[in-house]
Amino acid sequence: MTSDLELLQDYALNKSEESFAELVRRHLNLVYSAALRQVRSPQLAEEVAQSVFTDLARNAHRLAPDTILTAWLYQVTRRTAIDVVRREARRQSREQIASEMNAMNATAADWTHIEPFLDEAMHALDDTDRAAVLLRYFENKTLREVGQAIGTSEDAAQKRVSRAVERLREFFTKRGVTVGASGLAVVISANAVQAAPVGLAVTISAAAVLAGTAVHTSTVIAAAKAIAMTTLQKTLISAALIAAVGTGIYEARQASTLRDKVQALQQQQVSLTGQIARLNSNNESLSNRVAQARGSLSLSSDQLRELLRLRGEVGVFRRQQRELEGTATRSGQSGATSKPASGVAAQPDKPPPFQVQLVVDEPGENTEPMTNNARGAGEEMLNVQKTPLMDHTAIRSATVTTNPSTGTPQIDVEFSDLGKQLFAQVTKEHINKRLAIVLDGHLYSAPVIKSEISGGKAQITGSFTEDEAKELAAKINDAIASQ
Repeated sequence: MTSDLELLQDYALNKSEESFAELVRRHLNLVYSAALRQVRSPQLAEEVAQSVFTDLARNAHRLAPDTILTAWLYQVTRRTAIDVVRREARRQSREQIASEMNAMNATAADWTHIEPFLDEAMHALDDTDRAAVLLRYFENKTLREVGQAIGTSEDAAQKRVSRAVERLREFFTKRGVTVGASGLAVVISANAVQAAPVGLAVTISAAAVLAGTAVHTSTVIAAAKAIAMTTLQKTLISAALIAAVGTGIYEARQASTLRDKVQALQQQQVSLTGQIARLNSNNESLSNRVAQARGSLSLSSDQLRELLRLRGEVGVFRRQQRELEGTATRSGQSGATSKPASGVAAQPDKPPPFQVQLVVDEPGENTEPMTNNARGAGEEMLNVQKTPLMDHTAIRSATVTTNPSTGTPQIDVEFSDLGKQLFAQVTKEHINKRLAIVLDGHLYSAPVIKSEISGGKAQITGSFTEDEAKELAAKINDAIASQ
């Protein structure tokens, strides 16, 4: 089957109407459904769909070769729908808009609650995750096809899709919609893309092709007039389409009857919904008060470092005590007459398995030169403060994964509760500065901090191999276990 980009290239170079019509056929349901969820009007959704494919025709020659057309169309649909909603809001009253939205509600219980938030939730995902979900559940692509589209393996695509669905589930949970990850995937796959009205593909193909051709010829004004149909032209076209869509009238009436029943059920739930809203408001107020109380008791970064250091020392002392007790037990069992050792044998100094150190411009008494081993850094030499801002005592665990974009190994670090607070404060205090990530005495990364990082997780990339990454992660975890 010819790919989307091949069809788009054929249209851009040869003005092939057949290629563009095939693109419209493939993606119309996705565009129309995304628009319908946001504008809540079939007529406005048709207008949005026509505008989106007109933009595609005009920009066909500008799209990059690695563009995922599904994701591009989805983003343009969302922007266009937002503009249409804003325009209509100025013309219609709030009651009329609410009535249209109620009339478009789905009949399934889960979909009824998920649908109003779906596009906002999709927008909250990053570009790659959003593209993966669109391909997997909106267009029902296989995981192999999803992996090929986003440039990764089938297993990596499965992990990315699962992670994206989990983020969508968390998004809905925060808005009071409780649904499992597997159930969410089923509901989205079954309801997210609906069939567009009969005949819309033909209308859009003709209008969009005219618009695309107008950009490259001297007939710009004539093509624009052809697209901007007059009221009389729209009336004539509507009359011609009535015969084609006559078979759908019966189904439309049945859908209207079902919507009326749903509205009756929803009216019975108004009282309960009001009570839930009041409870949510009270809960939000209490949560804000708790957050303010916690904020007033927050520790400074120096206090957090000292607390983590003391905890680490206590862990070391406990480990040494266990080793001493084990040595004494073994000595007693062997009947040795020699005096038990009074301490643990001195270990050679080892470099810390993990440290975050500040990069400074000029060398000083408290700095040391280190070579940056990040990929593409060359032989960059940096001046790094000897006193670390944080170390392995702030970490809960370290695991080795594969970077989905580059395919190279990376070390995923999850901080403890105190470590999460410390990392957030360290990044907040050093915005627009470079922080050196030092593993086992070697500098592997020195990113510029652009904003506070408060999620409690970090990814470390560098020029290490997978085996080296596993060894570094093992050293971090060993140090954590010995605390």
